[in-house]
Amino acid sequence: MTHRARSGLLLALSVSAVAATLSGIPAHAAGPPAPELRWRPCAQDNGPARQECAELSVPLDYRDPDGPRTRLGVSRVLSDRPEARRGTLIVIPGGPGGSGTQRLTQKGKVLQKELGGAYDLVALDPRGVGGSDRTGCGLSEEDRDLVNIRPWPGKGGDITDNVRRARRVADACADNGGPLLRSMSTANEVRDIDSFRKALGEEKISALGSSYGSYVAAQYAQKYPAHTDRWVLDSIGDPDPKRVARGWSANLSPAMELRFPDFARWAADPAREKDGPEGGGGLRLAPRPEDVRPMVLALADRLDRHPKPTTTPGKPLTGNRLRQALQLAMYSDKAFAGAALLVKEAGDPEATPALPTALAGSLPEHEAAVTMATICNDVRWSRSLPETARAVAADRARYPLTAGMPVGVFPCAFWKWAPADKPTRITSDGPSNILMIQNLRDPATPHFGALKMREALGQRARMVSVDSGGHGVYLGDGNACGDRKVTDFLLTGKRPGEDVLCAR
Repeated sequence: MTHRARSGLLLALSVSAVAATLSGIPAHAAGPPAPELRWRPCAQDNGPARQECAELSVPLDYRDPDGPRTRLGVSRVLSDRPEARRGTLIVIPGGPGGSGTQRLTQKGKVLQKELGGAYDLVALDPRGVGGSDRTGCGLSEEDRDLVNIRPWPGKGGDITDNVRRARRVADACADNGGPLLRSMSTANEVRDIDSFRKALGEEKISALGSSYGSYVAAQYAQKYPAHTDRWVLDSIGDPDPKRVARGWSANLSPAMELRFPDFARWAADPAREKDGPEGGGGLRLAPRPEDVRPMVLALADRLDRHPKPTTTPGKPLTGNRLRQALQLAMYSDKAFAGAALLVKEAGDPEATPALPTALAGSLPEHEAAVTMATICNDVRWSRSLPETARAVAADRARYPLTAGMPVGVFPCAFWKWAPADKPTRITSDGPSNILMIQNLRDPATPHFGALKMREALGQRARMVSVDSGGHGVYLGDGNACGDRKVTDFLLTGKRPGEDVLCAR
């Protein structure tokens, strides 16, 4: 879902009285006008030179607008061509757990260049993230390890350790997270974005939502259609309101199977013999693409039984760490070389593998808390452990590359709080001002899930599919056709007359 791939579990959705009704909040609960934003310079290395930051105060609970409040970090980059400015574009990050300020720092320069000053670029740090007020669950470093945050089963699909850890994490979040953790949800991020819009003094805003951020954007467009200008959803998840993140996670299994052949072709290419460290024999893993998958599966199975020491003390290369590293590598072709090197080192008796950065450490406390809280607060998860065990067994048999992890036991199975809001169903009611863009072989938000969003939006949307693999498309995938379609829409408001396919 993007926020850094390591923490993305997936992922990535009439006026005031109507909008208030749709959001489940009484119309009278709009609260006082948003306070003035006090901007200060906050430019970062390699980011836009004129980036500014501020703090936005919002209700902790919008049902109690006069009650406790929380502070959100917000950021902007004003148009450097005021004569060309046509509006404000909010960049909505992935995750859950991604920082809007960080995303604006990363993408601000390229967006400025591509859009020619047509927009002030703005972003918001969701609750608990970046410059916003933070909280945590008090989790141990081990429980914040990505291969533990994600419920990779034990040998043979055993979920005993997953159950134990999920229960422990849920208990810790209930004991230590407090009201702020309980308030973290997609519904509140949508409300916070609208509070930000009001503070900016904008009647309408445009949006670029990526991964989980595309789901947030879709939810905003559903709740506040009158305040949407030009709306872009990049790398989109299935919006099924009965499942939400539970469905996004389950989709990782078939998505991996659809994406892995790209890696296999790359890793079997004779050109790989010249890649890699000098004297290392190259990065070619097998003579034929069809040989790569069984070789990787056999290696992971061997590491399940005999983990191998790595250059990170206390973190051996297990079968699950190898599987997780490969799953993350599918997010971008640029990560293929690192994944191939890890496989080579794992199979070399003389080598000591070096883990990818995402697996060598653990998630920061606040990132782990935000990720867990958002997906667990959004929708109820199954609490039936026998049902989950059966699902894991079936999933690992059908999709061995992910070994049953995507349907495993998350802390949400033991979450102490019921969702405060019922997930909003995305519908075709609203203005026809949405453009979707999606890779055909996305390992995190697969194309078949994006088609569900496309179907739900009906004539409100057009969809650009790109014949490529990886997660994240616009100004990152290198597809000129896809980039042009989105840029033209943001600059002119014109969408393709029908859904289109961009060749690689």
